[in-house]
Amino acid sequence: MNRVSGKVALITGGASGLGAADARLLAAEGAKVVITDLQADLGREVAASIPDALFLEHDVRDEAQWQGVVAQTVARFGRLDVLVNNAGLVRFGNVEECDLDTFRLQMQVMVEGCFLGCKSAIPHMTKGANGPWGGSIINVASVAALKGISAIPAYSAAKAGIIALTRSVAVHCQEQGYAIRCNAIAPGAHDTPMTRQALDQLPQDNAGLDQVQAHGQGRPEDVANLVLFLASEESRQITGTHIVIDNGETVG
Repeated sequence: MNRVSGKVALITGGASGLGAADARLLAAEGAKVVITDLQADLGREVAASIPDALFLEHDVRDEAQWQGVVAQTVARFGRLDVLVNNAGLVRFGNVEECDLDTFRLQMQVMVEGCFLGCKSAIPHMTKGANGPWGGSIINVASVAALKGISAIPAYSAAKAGIIALTRSVAVHCQEQGYAIRCNAIAPGAHDTPMTRQALDQLPQDNAGLDQVQAHGQGRPEDVANLVLFLASEESRQITGTHIVIDNGETVG
């Protein structure tokens, strides 16, 4: 208990699925949490279920909104220790079917959203008494970044971009002498509303569906446990890497 006591965590896409599980577990372990999402009603419900949580409606593609969200977090709680860049979406269409607007939407939400989150949060994480190990940025990628799934090329490219961005941010923070770690996690299939919708839409003959059926789905709490570890000082020597949590889906 209290593995992140006194820390303040900002979780994007926190209204449901993995983000909601992250918020609940981090709060249970002592953190103050700020939940952001475009799903305002769901976000408020999640925040209402967590003592002293704050919900903010937030489009992660908008730099001004990012600045506002971070400013409101610091105004409310006095600091920012943990950023979980979790917001995401998936749209199906192979490389011949996917139109440019759909490709760009996924890149904007996930790659640009992650970039803006890091850019906006880092100056606040490097200020104030954040403790000897400073802040922790946790970027949510996917096993789609590590294997070929023909039905989601834009999603796969965006998640791979997050892993590459994570490395650059981690190196930058070390070069600048910031006590900020930056890591990515790459979940396989977990039982969330987005995963359920995706599996309903995925063509039945797609190889990605076979993988999910063979390895099963985890629970959102499985990913939240990893987020908690990376948010805590237990992971203080881990930065610039990605950690796969997929029940062996990418092993063979």
